[in-house]
Amino acid sequence: MPASLLTCPRILVAGLGGGSGKTIVSLGLARAFTEQGLTVQAFKKGPDYIDAKWLGLASRSITSNLDPFLLSSEVLRNLFWSRAQGVDLALLEGNRGLYDGKDVLGTCSSADLAKSLQCPVIIVADCTKVTRTMAAILLGLTTFDPEVDIRGVILNRTAGGRHQKILRQSIEKYTDVQVLGVLPKLPENPIPERHMGLISDAEFSHDPFSELANFLRTHADLDACLNIARQVPAVTLDLAPLYPCSGKSVPVRIGVARDAALWFYYQENFEALQHAGAELVEFSLLADPELPDVDAVYMGGGFPETLADGLTTNAAMRQSVKERVLGGMPLYAECGGLMYLSRELHYEGATYPMADVFPLETKVFKKPQGHGYMSALVASPNPFYPLKNRLTGHEFHYSRCVDTSGIESFVFDVELGQGMAKGHDGVLYRNCLAGYTHMHALGNSLWARNFVSAARIYKECRDAGRPCPDIRLE
Repeated sequence: MPASLLTCPRILVAGLGGGSGKTIVSLGLARAFTEQGLTVQAFKKGPDYIDAKWLGLASRSITSNLDPFLLSSEVLRNLFWSRAQGVDLALLEGNRGLYDGKDVLGTCSSADLAKSLQCPVIIVADCTKVTRTMAAILLGLTTFDPEVDIRGVILNRTAGGRHQKILRQSIEKYTDVQVLGVLPKLPENPIPERHMGLISDAEFSHDPFSELANFLRTHADLDACLNIARQVPAVTLDLAPLYPCSGKSVPVRIGVARDAALWFYYQENFEALQHAGAELVEFSLLADPELPDVDAVYMGGGFPETLADGLTTNAAMRQSVKERVLGGMPLYAECGGLMYLSRELHYEGATYPMADVFPLETKVFKKPQGHGYMSALVASPNPFYPLKNRLTGHEFHYSRCVDTSGIESFVFDVELGQGMAKGHDGVLYRNCLAGYTHMHALGNSLWARNFVSAARIYKECRDAGRPCPDIRLE
């Protein structure tokens, strides 16, 4: 495909660190511009599912995650521009501090992403107990890497008129950074938090977005923000298809467990399966009595611990899942899905029976048991990845497998990350693979094709009345 000249108004909202208020500002901006009649496409830097879901609700778009570790620079740019074409504003929310990456060079930082996409940056700064020093901080940010285009700052959690006046005057005197907004302290967080960050929208009935949009309209200059987004260069890029074209094989049906218990999924994973030849059928582990008529199942992550009572109560679904797995149906599970497929889940002093596919017990702790990027080598034959293939992903779990003595071997040798046991992740029974690793299909291009191929083998065996074999890639 010949190179194209691509353009789209765009801004990246970054912070000085985690908890600076960039998510609240991003949500408010997304809804405010959407209510103005603009088409806003939201993006989340990093692997975060929860912030991405909230951004999608605020912007009324499906948010894509842009992660320089999970995706190559070519794929990342392709993904961004494929989503950004034809919209009025691409709004990117960064993660952690602007220059925070996975090493001393800031690799995979929000700043790196901004440079890769030639995207101007708006800083959200927590001004609690700070005045003139904020000017020095902003001066340091702008000189630390002159290639990062920092265009403005929104001052957050300011205390009152005098505090706001000194902040604004200091920044205007000592820096060239435009003050785009001065936000007073909110009496309470409009979106409550718990372990793993903001709570799920499925567990929160109040719609906070119009309130946040009004908050930003009142205390920030939205026209100035939009003007910055529009002052961006066009980009010349060979825009390639995100997914390879599939053949004309008979389509298969893949069930997706999607409800308040399990909902951590990347949209691109769904699209990769569909392009490989799958029809996706959503079902609920909480509400449905059994699995639908499908040829395979995909279980993502989520909060099975907070919905554990409902998962246990639905014994018919747990039995249905176990019986299908015993019959050779392919099933791929990540994190929360692993917890569901285990024998028991321990949470806040209670024990909940799960699907009992694997001889494992998981327990939820007060602190994270695994948090960060993951890299692993495929060490055992399985239906989804060839041997010696390198799997890239991430993990964020408060649960841990408290006893893995019943597991004879693991599928993945972990090079980076924690996994299920020291140096290992991924368990396999028949054609069911489960582990703590979350992966992105655009960074693991063989996954969707192999998943669909395994589902097709199962479908052909079932249609012919034959037992399904254990499917193993070499």
